[in-house]
Amino acid sequence: MGDEALALAPGGLLIDGRWRSAEAGGTFDVHDPSTAEVVGQAADGGIPDALAAVEAADRAGPGWAATAPRKRAETLRRAFTLMTERADLLARLIVIENGKALRDAHAEVAYAAEFFRWYAEEAVRAEGSLTTAPGGGNRIMVLHQPVGVCVLVTPWNFPAAMATRKIGPALAAGCSVVLKPASDTPLTALAIGAILADAGVPAGVVNVVPSRRSGPVVSAMLHDRRVRKLSFTGSTEVGRVLLREAADQVVNTSMELGGNAPFLVLDDADLDAAVAGAMVAKMRNGGEACTAANRFYLHRSVADEFSRRLAEAMGRLVVGPGLDPATEVGPLVNEPAVAKVDELVAGAVDQGARVLTGGLRPRGRGWYYPPTVLADVPPSAAILAEEIFGPVAPLVVFDDVDEAVALANDTEYGLVSYVYTRDLARGLRVSEALESGMVGLNRGVVSDPAAPFGGVKQSGLGREGGHDGLLDYLESKYIAVQW
Repeated sequence: MGDEALALAPGGLLIDGRWRSAEAGGTFDVHDPSTAEVVGQAADGGIPDALAAVEAADRAGPGWAATAPRKRAETLRRAFTLMTERADLLARLIVIENGKALRDAHAEVAYAAEFFRWYAEEAVRAEGSLTTAPGGGNRIMVLHQPVGVCVLVTPWNFPAAMATRKIGPALAAGCSVVLKPASDTPLTALAIGAILADAGVPAGVVNVVPSRRSGPVVSAMLHDRRVRKLSFTGSTEVGRVLLREAADQVVNTSMELGGNAPFLVLDDADLDAAVAGAMVAKMRNGGEACTAANRFYLHRSVADEFSRRLAEAMGRLVVGPGLDPATEVGPLVNEPAVAKVDELVAGAVDQGARVLTGGLRPRGRGWYYPPTVLADVPPSAAILAEEIFGPVAPLVVFDDVDEAVALANDTEYGLVSYVYTRDLARGLRVSEALESGMVGLNRGVVSDPAAPFGGVKQSGLGREGGHDGLLDYLESKYIAVQW
């Protein structure tokens, strides 16, 4: 079954509707995080390949933009159907190169496919407007037109969903794209490219260029005058670099960057619901998610009980290879990811944090780290300031709501926050006070293709998902007219 899943992903680059080798002929290895063994190879695209993809996208763009919205919608709907039909194999492919538990991979494929279905519906809704100027001298006509060639740069943690969340609205809007997937997980992106080709997307409208040389390759595309849009999901550090690169040609940018999500448990919270929500917010995708709860703030009156329950729930999770149906937590994506998590936990313990469960990296092959809960984490611990991206929950106690909000907002990030309370009015007041683009109020998950996803502060620019996601790939044109 592993070989069958790997067969979904052609090994070459997808440029102008053809699968081809990199111009320089190079390839790079793809590893299985559960064993650290090589499981496949992908073509290693270089600058000439990337610019060839831009050329193809530029050539195909006008025809796709002129295609009737209904026809673009039907193509996306076929992509949704094909992705759903291939869901089992796609999920296994994700596990093979990413490591996540199979159940998480199945959830990702279903979520990823929904972006094609949602934007199939949105493709016909790029409405303009017609109003009378306040002075009465003319009409104000506003049209929405596709922004043009888009460079899409996606991360490894959701290799299917992060691709479809960008490709879906871009195609619905009438744009052509070049997808540069993360080098840890290129195979899923190539499989999605194949699905789109099978769905009838014209040659050159979707191009996929894996590369180990991400910086130079993306920079070359951003300095090509034909590129008019960059959509990036990844770290804030890399996002800052790409914003500087995009400034040279004043490229339209959307940035979904790092997070440091606080999870607030107020004194009146339903602890059964709060623990269940915490398990989703923390352990979805094994903690390797920008929306993962990163810091837990517990009111003193419920801290001991919540801590005990969370540690018990985390300690019961089954860790193992992602393809094992019994596995609930798979390996992390690579060795540096494990080393970072281990260093953050060790630093917190050195400063006085108590390990309630986990906390020790296992020996043996594969890139594993156990689900870990840390109590009494000092405010100065690095684990509270950095995105953990692993199965670790640091706990901090507070005494009043204002203190909790201040602690939650004391970060350069502002992607998502979580709040648990039985008092809806109180929860809404706290939600408004939290400096984040999204809030899960008595919910451990916020992601939805129909909702605007994005952050404030240094967590990003723009929104993905919902109608807002379509607008990110459209330019408004004002026409002054009178009759």
